[in-house]
Amino acid sequence: MRNWNLTPSTTRHSWRLVALALAALLVLAPAAQAQAQEPAAPIEQQMTAEQFKAAGLDRLDPEQLANLNQWLNRTIEAEAGKAVETAKQDARNESRGFLDFGSKEPIKTRISGEFRGFAKGRSYTLENGQVWQQMDNATLAGVRKDQPGVTISPSVIGNLWFLAVDGYNARAKVQRIK
Repeated sequence: MRNWNLTPSTTRHSWRLVALALAALLVLAPAAQAQAQEPAAPIEQQMTAEQFKAAGLDRLDPEQLANLNQWLNRTIEAEAGKAVETAKQDARNESRGFLDFGSKEPIKTRISGEFRGFAKGRSYTLENGQVWQQMDNATLAGVRKDQPGVTISPSVIGNLWFLAVDGYNARAKVQRIK
């Protein structure tokens, strides 16, 4: 059995973020996919007669107008697909480090402010807004660095993450709390 050392407020906050990310996926993805699958109304129905004429589209023959509508539908479909992928990627990035959700790629960023070594229970706020708390007894005494580069890497097994400061071999087991 794993000892996550999660406080009730940390657990609630973590689950809220995960639930928010999943809800965004559940709401945005089907809507964008439905939009991508349904052809848009023909341009002549989307514009007023005055707009249609002002754009010179009234001079197109029926075949040219059909080709324009097909091109517009393909473009809308492609953009909707991009929007779905962007929403999915945003949700994965937002939930990184919480439980087993999100990307397992290492996070490379900087610590905001001064780094004063490792100590169990210490929190590390990153430039990307994430906050990670040290869970083990790893130490890195006597170190003081302003905004050092860090890498937070997942373990091969389980949902364990390790924080390493650029230029040092020591690393600390951390968990994301915000």
